Amino acid sequence: MSEEDSELERLKAKRLAEMQKNLVSRQDSTPKQTEQKPPENPRDILVKVLGFRGLEVLQNAESQFPNETKIIIEKLSELIKSGEINETIDGGKLLTLFRSVGLNIRMETKINIEQDGKFVSLTDKLSKQSSKDEES
Repeated sequence: MSEEDSELERLKAKRLAEMQKNLVSRQDSTPKQTEQKPPENPRDILVKVLGFRGLEVLQNAESQFPNETKIIIEKLSELIKSGEINETIDGGKLLTLFRSVGLNIRMETKINIEQDGKFVSLTDKLSKQSSKDEES
């Protein structure tokens, strides 16, 4: 019986050594996986949740107020990461946000009207009407 006990103890020790070796190898491989993933750019995080015309508003804001926009982008990305913002941000919401903090972002606006089944810009229609009025 003592021979079986010693053999059992030897097998247990061998198994324990294998388990420790596996545990150490797993711990060594885990940091490598986390190091390979670089931290995500705050702007990229924000762009992923932007909706209709959101990117257009963001680009206008960056060109008109680069320093202030950078700070707002960082704060928004923090809120997105933490889960406080979990909806898409369309252009109107983003523009309202910028204006609420005092940044009046200027957007290019076009008004199109339908004329003879085609959409024509308001400036073209008004210029055609004024040229007709001058001829008369």
